[in-house]
Amino acid sequence: MTDRVIPINDGRRTKPFPPKGESGGSERSAQDRLGRRLHDLRISVTDRCNFRCIYCMPRDVFGPDYAFLPKSELLSFEEIARLARVFKDHGVEKIRLTGGEPLLRRNLERLIEMLADIPGLDLTLTTNGSVLAKKARALKAAGLTRVTVSLDSLDEAVFRRMNDADFPVSEVLNGIDAAAAAGLAPIKVNMVVKRGANEDSVIPMARYFKGSGHIVRFIEYMDVGVTNGWRMDDVLPSAEIVRMIGEKMPLEPVEPNYTGEVAERWRYRDGSGEIGVISSVTQAFCRTCTRARLSTEGMLYTCLFATAGYDLRGLLRGGTSDEEISDAIARIWRARADRYSEIRTAETAKLRKIEMSYIGG
Repeated sequence: MTDRVIPINDGRRTKPFPPKGESGGSERSAQDRLGRRLHDLRISVTDRCNFRCIYCMPRDVFGPDYAFLPKSELLSFEEIARLARVFKDHGVEKIRLTGGEPLLRRNLERLIEMLADIPGLDLTLTTNGSVLAKKARALKAAGLTRVTVSLDSLDEAVFRRMNDADFPVSEVLNGIDAAAAAGLAPIKVNMVVKRGANEDSVIPMARYFKGSGHIVRFIEYMDVGVTNGWRMDDVLPSAEIVRMIGEKMPLEPVEPNYTGEVAERWRYRDGSGEIGVISSVTQAFCRTCTRARLSTEGMLYTCLFATAGYDLRGLLRGGTSDEEISDAIARIWRARADRYSEIRTAETAKLRKIEMSYIGG
């Protein structure tokens, strides 16, 4: 163990499970306290990444002496698939694999095959694209439906400043092309926008992907975790992003694909595609949030900005039956009342929230 003091919440802070009388049963598609149903599950398969993005894993914290989770603490593929089946019975229709960088998890294709065997699941993955060109065909063959690629700028210098990695933008673009060729489309490209860092890259990103069939989603810089030095002044509001793009390439609003879709959709008036904006800070969408998050070591979180989670790994490895795990998940969801982004203040931003690389953004 390192002697360095790392000022983060490493995710091991747990909540007690809600009492058994609180859930009213474990029926499928239970609602939480705000009437929201469980629809999406994000599963982090690793806490490791080969990038050091300033908003997620800043190098001054996640340096060479940072202690990542040992393999024995990670959920096995069999444990993940077992939980996925239980969540499916609670109404989950979409699973997204995240990290860290999920493609760094060895033999990930085997997990995808196991999850693809569960009927009725939409199976997706978010990646930084660094090894996507090499893995796209195998991912598709294993049963992956689509990918989302994180790309914060097309400019090499800005890209390196945002991601703190000696890696060329062209390789990420090659990964996107390879994913499209493999049939993992439509591809979404996520760009986190931080004022003073990469807002000049917004128009070039929109223009580059316009007409490609891919959808760029511009994401407001968020206060996930406690290590990224978030300040409200660094947030470029999504309304401003839409205005910037619309002045160059006229836009019109589009209805969401489904209730709870996080991205507000805008299409180009000339019919050459669409963009999305994710406004977690300035236009909170807590009221329609249908997501749960499972960490790489089996902690269940009901909010991206959580400060503690529920230990499902302990149930898995403690001889608990699927029925008992299902009941625990039902109680957790019915007790859920999270609405962090709606009540965000300078004080809530200081809470010891779980880091994005651990919770799986």
